[in-house]
Amino acid sequence: MAHVVVLGAGLGGAIMAYELKDQLRPEDKVTVVTKDPKYHFVPSNPWIAVGWRDREDITVDLAPVMQKKGIAFIPVAAERLIPEEDRVLLVDGNSVPYDYLVIATGPELAFDEVPGLGPQGFTQSICHIDHAEATKAVFEKLVANPGPVVIGAAQGASCFGPAYEFLFILETALRRAKVRDRVPMTFVTPEPYVGHLGLDGVGDTKGLLESQMREKHIKWMTNTRVKRVEEGHMFVEEVGDDGVAKPEKDLPFAFSMMLPAFRGIKPVAGIEGLSNPRGFTIVDKHQRNPMYPNVFAVGVCVAIPPMGPTPVPCGVPKTGFMIESMVTATAHNIGNIVRGKEPDSIGTWNAVCLADFGDGGIAFVAQPQIPPRNVNWSSSGKWVHLAKAGFEKYFIRKLRKGTSEPFYESLALKVLGIDKLKQTTKG
Repeated sequence: MAHVVVLGAGLGGAIMAYELKDQLRPEDKVTVVTKDPKYHFVPSNPWIAVGWRDREDITVDLAPVMQKKGIAFIPVAAERLIPEEDRVLLVDGNSVPYDYLVIATGPELAFDEVPGLGPQGFTQSICHIDHAEATKAVFEKLVANPGPVVIGAAQGASCFGPAYEFLFILETALRRAKVRDRVPMTFVTPEPYVGHLGLDGVGDTKGLLESQMREKHIKWMTNTRVKRVEEGHMFVEEVGDDGVAKPEKDLPFAFSMMLPAFRGIKPVAGIEGLSNPRGFTIVDKHQRNPMYPNVFAVGVCVAIPPMGPTPVPCGVPKTGFMIESMVTATAHNIGNIVRGKEPDSIGTWNAVCLADFGDGGIAFVAQPQIPPRNVNWSSSGKWVHLAKAGFEKYFIRKLRKGTSEPFYESLALKVLGIDKLKQTTKG
């Protein structure tokens, strides 16, 4: 019998556990260790922040689902991974031994890297449902007392899609509240151009997003570093292509939501051979760590080098379809290993994304996610908003049922009509 432990139960961890149950032998055991007993559908957080969704709409209580599938569930946070002893130490003093470990922890939010950034400072966040609910209260104050808005991402950020989504969702919400005319909006990003997304763009994301911003009277600043944030003021500097910073600017705001850079969580960071300097887990093409071959990783916690040098640092996002591809490959590979075979599945790392703008949106498909690509497509329209809302309901329903059906592949097949995206390749 093999014991496989999944550390984390977000998007990657939850479906990782489901797919492992399908790929392992009947006598093998799967255990999920997570600090949060409930899953929250993170792509819906921008809607939570403007009052278009409530917590219960996007929450899945994982314990009963895991029990139904025969998966052991431990809702206790990890204190430290001890890979040389094949065990995870928990904050309650207990430890969980494993034969194989899948790290699916997601990231730690590095708000502290910019003074005054984040919920403990002077800007809002949509990275967690608790943050999104707190943002909703500040949004309501903005509606009651309109003023300038600054939305965007800090240097080193890698997840730009939600920043664009929230920018346009907020703009739509302000128009519906009849106060948009009293709210100047500015988008601040380290990206070298609007629509770069940490991916050097996908299709015409640059043109589509710039067009949307011009149409909705939103100013933007690219190649921009956030120096510090004080109450009602964000101090930024734009950096030229030559790396030389322009004079610092003060952006006054009544409301600001800024995404931070990510790093690996402390329990798995700083382990030689396992994690890189940012704390992300190093993996090979089979999602396996080279130094500890019984340790795998999927999702945002995986170390991926940036696309290339940019005047202000930008990371590479790990989108839902890409994560799902990692999960499927990992499940197949561990299934092979426990049967005495070699791992042979490689995640394709394709990207399928629906970015909702409140009453419209942009969709893109990148195959693979990192260029050069075989498919490099983007489009916009009201259909994207409707598709995103439909997919949200579909995803949560499937998660509550405990199905291991590939969610994002189903999105591609059922919503976008794409029939040739593959989850993994052999090699």
